[in-house]
Amino acid sequence: MKKYAKRILLVLVVGLVVLQFFNPSHAEPPVTPGHDVLATNAPPAPVAKLLREACYDCHSYETQWPWYSRVAPVSWWINDHISEARHHLNFSEWPHDDPARARRKWNDSSDEISAGTMPLPSYTWMHPAARLSAADRKLLTDWMAQEAQRLKAAAATKETAAE
Repeated sequence: MKKYAKRILLVLVVGLVVLQFFNPSHAEPPVTPGHDVLATNAPPAPVAKLLREACYDCHSYETQWPWYSRVAPVSWWINDHISEARHHLNFSEWPHDDPARARRKWNDSSDEISAGTMPLPSYTWMHPAARLSAADRKLLTDWMAQEAQRLKAAAATKETAAE
């Protein structure tokens, strides 16, 4: 029985070592000047700090990859998670030229933060700085609501100008 256990352990160890050669890339696209939301529409410093700490690792091209993101199979899960997050919201590709779309993004983000579904508990577990207090959530959602209202007015102005 011990002989089989040793062989199984050896196969598992060799398998894990081989997996390390199949990690996804951590290469980030460059952040284009004028596209990042914080660079072009800077919020108040406390809001920018919260966005960076709680959102930017997954929702921008400025991800700070932790050491364990280089260890397969965890690396695949993290890479997939970040790709999915950027698909839904990417602060590095903010739709500055489409106020209605940007407004929807702020409203959706505010809803997620208010509901407590963002940032994800699996993220905040390993990143304590990303944990949002009730006051942090209120600060973010109030600012996002302000931005949504500002963009609503901008969209209306854009529609009026087009007519």
